[in-house]
Amino acid sequence: MKKVLPLLVTLVMMTIIAMIVVSMAQQEQPITIAKGNMAMQPLPIKLNFTNDTQCKMLIKKEENSAQAIAPDGRTWFFDDPGCLVLWLQGKAFKESAKLWVHTLDTNRWIDAKTAYYGITDHTEMHYGFGAREHSTDTTINYDEMQLRMLRGENLTDPKIRKKLLGE
Repeated sequence: MKKVLPLLVTLVMMTIIAMIVVSMAQQEQPITIAKGNMAMQPLPIKLNFTNDTQCKMLIKKEENSAQAIAPDGRTWFFDDPGCLVLWLQGKAFKESAKLWVHTLDTNRWIDAKTAYYGITDHTEMHYGFGAREHSTDTTINYDEMQLRMLRGENLTDPKIRKKLLGE
């Protein structure tokens, strides 16, 4: 019995560990990329289950979310237009990618490169660049937003924040 007991305990422990591993593998994992989007159209985002590709946060709302679609149909998701810009740098397909943003003013998906961006909006990563379909006297175009993001000229910079918001 003394020789069988350790063997039996080891066998039971290994069975329990195997069951835990198998059950974890069967659970649905958060979405980070979708494949096969050859139409290059924005895909529905499963809120609270889709991860931002750049910052890894869960996407909790559609407004100001963004998508980048490569020519081969791979689609990446973002919770903030600023994350899209940062992630896109250095990608071989950045010029041919189709970019989408979900707007604040019309609540729909539009081409990110034709959108206008507020500079003091509340966005998930606090960059401040809220997407809009229609221009106002306080919005900037995609190229200007991209330039400001890459320079770090957004609301995460205390000097820029104070200049724009007076805080």
